[in-house]
Amino acid sequence: MAVYRDAKCKLCRREGNKLFLKGDKCYMEKCPFNKRPTPPGKAPSAMRKKVSEYGLQLREKQKTKRIYGVQEGQFRHYYELAERMKGITGENMLSLLERRLDNVVFRMGLGASRTQARQLVNHAHLTVNGKTVTVPSYIVKAGDVIAVKETRKGNKYFEQIKAMKVGNLPKWLEFDPEKLEGKVLALPTREDIDSQIAEHMIVELYSK
Repeated sequence: MAVYRDAKCKLCRREGNKLFLKGDKCYMEKCPFNKRPTPPGKAPSAMRKKVSEYGLQLREKQKTKRIYGVQEGQFRHYYELAERMKGITGENMLSLLERRLDNVVFRMGLGASRTQARQLVNHAHLTVNGKTVTVPSYIVKAGDVIAVKETRKGNKYFEQIKAMKVGNLPKWLEFDPEKLEGKVLALPTREDIDSQIAEHMIVELYSK
C-alpha cells in the first residue's frame, strides 16, 4: 500500500477523532490531538461550515480506511466481498477488516499499533497455523493459531511482550504471552468491535 509520510496525528485531527495510530502515545496527555483537535490548516471559523450528507459519508469512509490502514481499492474490495456475504453488509465489512492479520496481531497486543503489527507481519516474524505469513491483509478464520516464530522468540522485543500483562483482549481472540501464541476463537461480530464507526454511512456512500 502507499506510505503516508506526514505526521499521523494530522489524520486524527482531520477526522476529529482519535484513530490510535501511534500506539501508547495516543493514551498520553502529550498526545497532539489533546492539545489541538482542530483540522490541520483550518481556522476555527472555517470549521463552522455545514457539511453535506455526502461529505459526512465520505469522512466516515476516510476515517475507517485510516483506522485500519488500507487504501481505496482494497477498502472497496472489502465492501464488495461483504455485499456478497449473508447478513448486514456494513457489519460484514467491519468483520473482514478486523480479521486482517495485521489487525489481529495488534488486537493480541503483539504490536502497539496496527502500523507496528503490519511491520511484524511483513518482516516474517509470525506464523499462521505453523506457516510463515508475510501478507498483512491475510484474512484469518475461526480456529487459526497465530504465533511468533520459534527462531524469533528470543528477540528482545518479544521478551518484553512475555513480561507484559494481557490487556483488553477481544472475546473472539485468546493470547498466551508466555508462549507468544494466540488463537481466533470465533469470527468477530459488531458487538466485538469497539471502534466508533458508522458503517451504514459507508454502505450508503458506495450504494449510490
